[in-house]
Amino acid sequence: MRRIIYLSAFLICLTAYEALAQFTLSAEVRPRTEFRNGFKTLTDETKDPAFFTEQRSRLYLDYLSTDFQFKLAFQDIRIWGESPQIFKEELGKTFISEAWGQYFFNTNFSLKVGRQIISYDNERFLGGLEWAQQGRRHDALLFIYEEEQKQTKLHLGFANNQDTDVPEPSFLQGNGAGFYNVGGNYKTLQYGWFHKDYESTSFSILALNAGYQNADTTLSNKQTFGFIPTTKIGSIKLAGDFYYQTGKLVKKNVSAFLAGVNATIPTTVTPITLGVEYISGDDDPSNDKDKAFNPDFGTNHAFNGFMDYFFVGPANGTVGVNDIYLKTKWSIAKGSIVAKAHHFLTGSKQFGESGEELGKSMGTEIDLVYTLKLKGGVTWNLGYSQMFATDTMESLRGGDKSHLQNWAWTMITFKPTLFTSAK
Repeated sequence: MRRIIYLSAFLICLTAYEALAQFTLSAEVRPRTEFRNGFKTLTDETKDPAFFTEQRSRLYLDYLSTDFQFKLAFQDIRIWGESPQIFKEELGKTFISEAWGQYFFNTNFSLKVGRQIISYDNERFLGGLEWAQQGRRHDALLFIYEEEQKQTKLHLGFANNQDTDVPEPSFLQGNGAGFYNVGGNYKTLQYGWFHKDYESTSFSILALNAGYQNADTTLSNKQTFGFIPTTKIGSIKLAGDFYYQTGKLVKKNVSAFLAGVNATIPTTVTPITLGVEYISGDDDPSNDKDKAFNPDFGTNHAFNGFMDYFFVGPANGTVGVNDIYLKTKWSIAKGSIVAKAHHFLTGSKQFGESGEELGKSMGTEIDLVYTLKLKGGVTWNLGYSQMFATDTMESLRGGDKSHLQNWAWTMITFKPTLFTSAK
């Protein structure tokens, strides 16, 4: 990591004399300490809470000229104490977070290629997942058309993945040369995203196909179509998310959907957002149709509660979720508090061990996050969440609903600009 830092600084100093380019060297150090006692799933008295600190350290190198730009982001992720004070073997995870270049054919049309964040709208389906210390990245090729005067954007993205389980030359030919065995990732990706802004209204349209490797060397393809509108009626802001998934995964035909709407109402004290989101589940997973929607590449931590009971970590399986929520934010001294309340219901019929139908309600979650801007652009966060689970949640997840289910965390973020040249 030290050699990477020295090399980046040398490259900047070497090329900073070019008059038409701008160089920026910035960094980030973000340790987060967590107390987990029912985080992601219910706990009980036989399990001890987890207490640990995980740190993200990054170095960003940005270059911008009239013809192209590129970005390199080096990243180290580690749990405090996982490496001894004196060690020869590195246990942390140091790797390239971003490495992409973007060439401008003209003021409206460009080509972007490399390891990059793909993030759109509110990140419900495609997002950078920056809450996770490692983030989410794609190795992809993007054709980008953006016309500022017409407030129109069109992005076309493509990816084709391969793994490194055999030496590189073996991929050129031979049996199984194209087989992809990285679990949880797509082998191929194609998408189109269109966005249009008006005076008080905007909308986005998404069409995406993801191809997944089957064990028999064939590919399964799942398509996701989305419509994401926002508008203002007087002082009230309305927003929605509507997605439908189709295609085929292994031997199952996919037919699933997500629908969410919310309204943000300003008050004399604080804005209040009321919303509901329905994510379909599957009443009968044994049949030949998959009705469970999955927000595959989104920043899922930002939705359905900060305790990450749904679509983060342990899969939500075929249950689905209906999330009725209320959130607000208000200023306190030099900081601010975000407060959210979620009530979760199943997104499909679920049955207990003896075959009885379970109740719809899974529980209520309360989230509180305090944010304080310190001197020099340093940010401090303090969060607390608590889950009040029902019998249905206990039946689906195990654990003990009567046990205290909570999560607390604190995080401080240093993100200085170390060097920037004149344009």
